[in-house]
Amino acid sequence: MRKRALISVSDKTGVVAFAKGLAKAGYEIISTGGTAKLLENEGLKVLAISDVTKFPECLDGRVKTLHPNIHAGLLSVRDNAGHMDFLKKHKLNTIDVVVVNLYPFKDTLIKEGAAEGVVGGAGLLSLSENAHNNIIENIDIGGPAMLRSSAKNYKYVAAVVDPKDYEMVLKELSEGVMGDETRLYLASKVFSHTAGYDSLVAQYMLKKQDIKYPKTLTLTYNLKEVLRYGENPHQSAAFYENVLETTGTLPAARQIHGKELSFNNINDTTGAIELLKEFSRPTVVAIKHANACGVSSADDIFTAFNNTYKADPVSIFGGIIAANRKICKRTAEKISEIFVEIVVAPSFESAALDILKKKKNIRLLVLDGIEQPLKAGQRVQNVYGGLLLQDNDIENYSQEDLQIVTKKKPTAKQLEDLEFAFKVVKHIKSNAIVFANNLTTVGIGIGQTNRIWATELAIKHSLPTSKGAVMASDAFFPFPDCVEAAAKAGIKAIIQPGGSQNDKLSIDKCDELGIAMVLTGKRHFRH
Repeated sequence: MRKRALISVSDKTGVVAFAKGLAKAGYEIISTGGTAKLLENEGLKVLAISDVTKFPECLDGRVKTLHPNIHAGLLSVRDNAGHMDFLKKHKLNTIDVVVVNLYPFKDTLIKEGAAEGVVGGAGLLSLSENAHNNIIENIDIGGPAMLRSSAKNYKYVAAVVDPKDYEMVLKELSEGVMGDETRLYLASKVFSHTAGYDSLVAQYMLKKQDIKYPKTLTLTYNLKEVLRYGENPHQSAAFYENVLETTGTLPAARQIHGKELSFNNINDTTGAIELLKEFSRPTVVAIKHANACGVSSADDIFTAFNNTYKADPVSIFGGIIAANRKICKRTAEKISEIFVEIVVAPSFESAALDILKKKKNIRLLVLDGIEQPLKAGQRVQNVYGGLLLQDNDIENYSQEDLQIVTKKKPTAKQLEDLEFAFKVVKHIKSNAIVFANNLTTVGIGIGQTNRIWATELAIKHSLPTSKGAVMASDAFFPFPDCVEAAAKAGIKAIIQPGGSQNDKLSIDKCDELGIAMVLTGKRHFRH
C-alpha cells in the first residue's frame, strides 16, 4: 500500500509547505478543486479525487468525495485481514493522512448578514431567500464525512483540521512514527470541530424558524484564551466567544495596553458594557464586583466621567470604566488620578493614550460598536447540572408607556431622571434600588434580601445628595416602608413596576408625602 494524504482545505494557511513536507516524506497527495490547483501551481504532483473514485465530480461539486473508494481507504482497519483483503481485491489504497477544513459557514453567515444589515445571530430570521440559499450552499457535507471517518479510525489515520497542527504532524510523520496520544488529540479536535460546525448550522436553521427552545440545545463557542485562573486563584478558567456575535461585545475588543484580562475583569467589563448600551448620550459606567458604583450621562464624556466618579469616589477604586465616546485628554488626566483596572471605549485620543499608558497596571480596550444598543437574543446561565436560557432583558420605555398613579405629577426633569434610573436598576443585582439626580446615580442599594434594606443601603451611601433625587426599584413594593424611607431621604419621585396586591398602600403613602409615583408594568429582577 502506498502512503497517501488527502488534502482539501478552505483555509489554505500553510498548506503548501505542509503538502511539500508530506511529499518529501513519501506521501502521494490526493486533492480536490482549488486546493489541487494551488498545489499543482506550486510544483507538486497531485492525484485528482476523480482518479481515485473513478467517478466525476457532479451536482455542481456537491458530490466529490462521498464515495466508497475514499471512505474504504479511510475506515479500513489495517490490522484486520478481511479489511485489507477487500482493498486488494478492489484495487483500493489506504489513506493515511486527511487534511480538511470546512466550507466557511460562519463567514458566509456573517457576510450575508452584513450585506443585508443584519448584526448578530438574532437577526438571521430576517435574511432574504437569496441569502438563505447562499448560506445553505456553504454547508459542507463531504468534508465532515471524511473527517469523521478518519477520526474514528484515528489509530491508523492522522486527521488534521487545524493549520496550527501542521508543524507537529509533519515532524512526527517525517520521523516515521506518530504517537497514539497525538492521533487521539487530532481526532478529538476533529469531533469538536465538526460538532461545533453542525451546531452552528442547527442554530441557523432554528433561528430561521424562530424556534427558541429546541428539544436538544447545541451552542457554538470558540476558545478565545485560557485564563491565568478563575474567580479565585485555585480555580482554572477559560474565555470563549460566541461565533455569531462579532461586534460590540467584549470578545471583539482590542487590548492596546496592559496585562491580560482576568476572569473577574472579563465578567465585570461585560456588565459595564451591557449597562452602557442602555444609553445613547455620552455616558460613563463604573463597575465594581459586577455591580455599578456610578453611572452618568452628560453632554460630553469628560463631564460624564466626573459625575460618575463623584457618585461613589470610594468604590470606583480598582473598578472598571466603560465609556461610549472617545476618551479625550482631559478625561484621561482625571482617570489617571485614581487606580482603575480597565478602561474600555470606542477610541482614545493619542494624548489620552500617552497619559494612560504611563500607568503600568491599567488595561486599555478599544471596542468598535460599544455604543450599539443591546440586541435581542438569549442569555445562557449555568446552573449545577444544567443551563438556564432566557431572552435578553432589553425592555425599554417611552414616557407614553409609563402610568402616573399619584396626585403629584413628575416634572419633565424628574421623568428624564426616572427613565435613567430605571435603566440602571435593570443591571443591579436584586433586590435593587437606585437613586439618581441630573442623569447621575447618587445612591445604589445592591443585592439585598428585602427591599427596605436595599432602600436603606441606597440612602446610607447617598445622603445628602439624595435631596431632590428620584428613586427606581427593580420590582414592586410589598409595603409602604420604602416610600416612607425615601421621603425622609428627600426623594421626590419614584419609578417601579407595580403589580403588588399592596400597590395602593404605596401609592397612598406617596400622596400623603407629596411624592410622584410612576409604574412601568414590568419587573426587572437580575440574579
